[in-house]
Amino acid sequence: MKYSERFYSGADYGLDPNHGNPINHYVSTSSIGSAINPQTANQLKATSDALNTGTKTVEVQMTFAEVAKAIPNQHLEEIHRLKKLVGADLTLHGPMIEPTGINPQGGSWDENQRIQAERQIWEAVERGHKIDPDGNIVVTMHASHSLPEPRTRIINDQGEEETTNLYVIDERTGSFGTVPKPKKDYLFGEKKDIDTELNNINEQRWEQKLSEISLPASRGREFIGEVNKIFRDTENTNTELRGKKAEEIYAKSLTPEGQKFLNDLSPESRKAADQIINGMGQGDVYIRESYRRLKDAYNEAYEIAEKKDDQKTMDKLGQFREEVAPLMNEYKDDKSKIVELSEAISKGVRILDSVNAPESYKPLDKFAIEKSAETFANVAFKGFEKFGETAPILSIENPPVGMGLTRAEELSELIKQTKEKFVKKAVKELDMTKKEAEKEAEKLIGATWDVGHINMLRQYGYKEEHLKEQFKKMAPFIKHVHLSDNFGMSHSELPMGMGNVPMKEYEKLLSQYGKKVEDIKRIIETGDWIQHFGAVSPYGETLSAFGTPVYAASRGSYWNQASGASGGYFAGQGAILPDIHFQTYGTGFSNLPVELGGQMSGRNRLSGSPME
Repeated sequence: MKYSERFYSGADYGLDPNHGNPINHYVSTSSIGSAINPQTANQLKATSDALNTGTKTVEVQMTFAEVAKAIPNQHLEEIHRLKKLVGADLTLHGPMIEPTGINPQGGSWDENQRIQAERQIWEAVERGHKIDPDGNIVVTMHASHSLPEPRTRIINDQGEEETTNLYVIDERTGSFGTVPKPKKDYLFGEKKDIDTELNNINEQRWEQKLSEISLPASRGREFIGEVNKIFRDTENTNTELRGKKAEEIYAKSLTPEGQKFLNDLSPESRKAADQIINGMGQGDVYIRESYRRLKDAYNEAYEIAEKKDDQKTMDKLGQFREEVAPLMNEYKDDKSKIVELSEAISKGVRILDSVNAPESYKPLDKFAIEKSAETFANVAFKGFEKFGETAPILSIENPPVGMGLTRAEELSELIKQTKEKFVKKAVKELDMTKKEAEKEAEKLIGATWDVGHINMLRQYGYKEEHLKEQFKKMAPFIKHVHLSDNFGMSHSELPMGMGNVPMKEYEKLLSQYGKKVEDIKRIIETGDWIQHFGAVSPYGETLSAFGTPVYAASRGSYWNQASGASGGYFAGQGAILPDIHFQTYGTGFSNLPVELGGQMSGRNRLSGSPME
């Protein structure tokens, strides 16, 4: 039995409080499109099948990278011809790829992985241009894929938002971990938030690092001090070593000339010299280890200050480099400078202690935004550089709640940074003015807002007013909307109006931010509903929920009124083969015998002759 022939179609009826209260009467059928099956590489057939249902806008799918690579270029070109033939609008869902270069399974980040992700995204955008080479096709890419939610937030019993878990990353090593919600400090009665706890961790780590520099330096100075005491005692009785310094004897012992000098000493003097050399050698090992750690700490502090553009810290570290670096170079050639090097290390520790503790562990959300922005900006720039006026529009989507960069504050910051990086590249490499570059960035970079994904915040205690605030933050950036309904607890995909997504309020917010109804494509994503209910398309249900006009002139009937005409659950199946239908639309059966529902009594059903 077909879906349309089932006992109850799920239509609205007069007792439904939402009947006659559509989402937005002004959304035309051309502004609402369907996402096709993402699990087939035969996107040409899937596109054709979708257009056969009556939809005018179709979102072609490269969602799964493994499927996307099997889509022939000829199919993409044929989809373009099909678009022109039927006058359709096309958008593209790009592959779900982690743009940061983070590998959650391996628990690490690597710049080479980010570059590889950038290449994969660019390939999808470049191929997507084949679908619509004459326009600016919207290509949707997820802000993250498989990345854990960097900052887990909930609404607590007091109605306040609090962070319960924070992922952090050590950018220099690429490894990451978590900072759990801090416990109450009963000694001082303080209640710390998770960001303060992270600052404390960074400070403690820096203090530990400086301590690890000082300890071997201190131990090395102890050895040098003991050697000098022995040398002073020896110098009074040993004329062969008199007038020399312990540091000089040690430095000389490392040269061929020094070895000859040692071999010419008397046994008693050689014994004293060996004692000095061994002691100084042990001190040297500690001093060099301290120097190695100092150099590593200095590089870390400078690298982080440079990335944060912390000029004050860089100036301090630059001054230290000018004072100490020459001495360190001297020490490489002259080991007698060991005492001076030890003193320089102590000075270096004091300078490092005076700067702000480097942000060694960085919140993963900040890091992910920074790296994703770099990836997306490079892709958008390549598109503009290659295709110019017909460059694809890169529209970044919020993934389902529970994954990385799902919220408005994260996605909006990602888009801002992506635009900034695009502008810098365009000004530097294409000699564009900043104003020209900003205009192109505004055109080519934006957001795809998935109303079903953000609705899943409800599982963490968020209410409808919180969801509206999320939409309000994103409204200025939105170029594209994905439609699916759910109840906020999981990623179920229902047609609009079947869950609790406040779409009517979202539409009002879009208009408040100057978004024209016809400029925003609304793409239906209801894979779960189609699978479970065996429906061909959710298009009719969505048009009904929006109250879209049946006719292009936007007058007269609306789809929500048409759906209500079928009756409700207790209305039964209605009249079976009613006379009025056939009398109105043709093929009436008034000439059939009464036994078959006609009006002609007394006639033979086969021959039409009178019955005896």
